[in-house]
Amino acid sequence: MTAPPEPSPPIRPLDAIMLKVGDGHWLYAEEVGRRGGVPVVFLHGGPGSGAQHWHRRLFDPDRFHAILFDQRGAGRSHPYLSTHANSTQHLVADIEAIRIHFGFERMLIVGGSWGSTLAIAYAESYPQHVAGMVLRAIFLGTDAELRWAFDEGPRRFRPELHHAFVGWLPAAERGDPVSGYVRRITGEDDGVRRVAAHLWNAYERALSELNPSGARLPDPTALPSRLPPTAVLEAHYARHHFFLAPGELLANAHRLAGIPGIIVQGRYDLLCPPAAAHALARAWPQCRLEMIEAAGHAMTEAGVEEAMRRALTQLASDTAVQGGEHL
Repeated sequence: MTAPPEPSPPIRPLDAIMLKVGDGHWLYAEEVGRRGGVPVVFLHGGPGSGAQHWHRRLFDPDRFHAILFDQRGAGRSHPYLSTHANSTQHLVADIEAIRIHFGFERMLIVGGSWGSTLAIAYAESYPQHVAGMVLRAIFLGTDAELRWAFDEGPRRFRPELHHAFVGWLPAAERGDPVSGYVRRITGEDDGVRRVAAHLWNAYERALSELNPSGARLPDPTALPSRLPPTAVLEAHYARHHFFLAPGELLANAHRLAGIPGIIVQGRYDLLCPPAAAHALARAWPQCRLEMIEAAGHAMTEAGVEEAMRRALTQLASDTAVQGGEHL
């Protein structure tokens, strides 16, 4: 997915560190904006996508003290692509470790897609440390949502793409393509794993945009040797049902009481359709749902990034959070 052009001059981090979080994992974390500004932590999607340079654009450097980090196994964190001690619970603990390291008492949290899942999981575990949330493309970590995203939805709305995706699998497995791909991506045959991961990755990218250009899967005989990280870590999490009990996040949404939030949701998001955002908004009274009518899943869809920046500005003012302290 191509990001919009960077503003001039581009936003640079104040500092970057490798934070030791245990289990052999080190997280890359960078500070953006100014120390003493409104504290905010950004949670990237995937799992496995990593924080991108253009994500810094969300945060006005004169207003915010933002922390962007790569989750376990992703991006610049070490060890790369490791699934050892890599679960939702580990990542929630990592967010808390980041909060403590940077000295934030309360903070805003921003996350989209898998980042929204992780933000909700953290806020339900540590509501006292969350001053507000800006969430995009809600994913509640259920098997039903995963089946819709990779099978049921595209079968109805992108049938030619779905046909190509399932067509790589043996005929006997095409009724449950998610399981077929997850089994291969998490398997031990490196050749099969590489092809499955690249096909999964290309499929997901095409589904993330309302009007994708060149929406087709690559030739399985001409693929890069490097594994796409998002496919690898998504398959690991999917294999373990995202390390959540069925319906856990929505059932525990009452723990979000008192936390203000804004959900930015693309009306035609195939990967994370509006039903989940609507259900969460109904269970979370302090939340406002903003629908972007002509948008799909990606943060780069028209109007989505701008809406997230507006939401951040509003919450930063309404919650009166400054330098980690509640005023």
